[in-house]
Amino acid sequence: MSQPRLLVRLEAARAAREQAGLLRRTRTCEVRGGSRRLVDGRVLDDFCGNDYLGLAGHRDLITAMHRSALAEGVGTGAAHLVSGHRGEHAALEEELADWTGRERAALFSTGVMANLGALQALLGAGAMPSPGKPTALCVQDRLNHASLLDGALLAGADLRRYAHGDAASAGRQLDACPGLPALLATDGVFSMDGDVAPLADLAQACRERGATLYVDDAHGLGVLGPEGAGSVAAAGLDASDVPVLMGTLGKALGSAGAFVAGKAEVVEGIVQFARSYIYTTAMPAALAASTRAALRLVRQDPEGRRARLEDNVARFREGARQLGLPVMPSRTAIQPLLIGGADDAMAAAAALEAAGFLVVAIRPPTVAAGAARLRITLSATHTPSRIDALLDALAALPRAREDVAV
Repeated sequence: MSQPRLLVRLEAARAAREQAGLLRRTRTCEVRGGSRRLVDGRVLDDFCGNDYLGLAGHRDLITAMHRSALAEGVGTGAAHLVSGHRGEHAALEEELADWTGRERAALFSTGVMANLGALQALLGAGAMPSPGKPTALCVQDRLNHASLLDGALLAGADLRRYAHGDAASAGRQLDACPGLPALLATDGVFSMDGDVAPLADLAQACRERGATLYVDDAHGLGVLGPEGAGSVAAAGLDASDVPVLMGTLGKALGSAGAFVAGKAEVVEGIVQFARSYIYTTAMPAALAASTRAALRLVRQDPEGRRARLEDNVARFREGARQLGLPVMPSRTAIQPLLIGGADDAMAAAAALEAAGFLVVAIRPPTVAAGAARLRITLSATHTPSRIDALLDALAALPRAREDVAV
């Protein structure tokens, strides 16, 4: 019996990706303390993860999770709107709202689910979709995270993309459909380039046109701004400038999950219409408890982790400058090194692994063709000596030079 055509098509697409050298594969990485990982029998320094402050293994988070799991069990067994909303969830939502200067926050299980659900609700609630008639206008940065793009498409919005980091281009796209309610969505810190969106200029463009600004601050929260409140706070903006803020809890906060925050009535509307919130089991209460512990550490920063991360970023960038390495212009923990071809990026990652460093090659379709790169990330747990050793290993790569970089 022949295979169904749909499965034949899927296999052909997978085979084509493999032939192009773009197949992704999972690898088991066991934690060995700090930023060290055991991979295929070798201990490597992890310079590609998102645990920017090194909180994932912090004793306070582990203790909070243990205590909550003993009291609550592991799974919640129900959605938030059924019987899965626990006291730890409610307390975390209140603390996240206070931290980000907003009236209310709602928890989601992942950042992808938060973006899909929130954009579906914001762009589609109350609309009567019909063929050829979009529910709203959604303008997005060309380098936004895939979940932001997917959320707009899921909602049936007219999706228009503007030149990366260009507020004037964003304004022109907002002007393209003056009859539609409009939302402008952007990453706060772009995950593949490490640069920060021009949030003040984007907020001004939205104010002038009556559009809503939505910021995904997955990579800014915890590391930028006063109390680590993120790229929006660092830009001096508040809830009136950015009515809807999304943040993840599994990066700088070292836990898991995500949230959307804003005015109480806006968050309530998202809760009522976001299918990825309504129809899924709530995150374990123990995760919420561990995140609350992380949030206290981030806001108070008693160990100076943000300052240590800033020092590590500065050390890496200065070393890269001295060595002539073509690191992209980023002041955040994300420090991409452009390589160019996908095969060359894979070879560079393999050479670094042989030298004792885990740095994943980022290839199309995650980035544009010809823009494959090593996505190097810094953490507060990296020591100066290991940063210097990584720089030496990068300098030895045949394509890590300005005269051959893309």
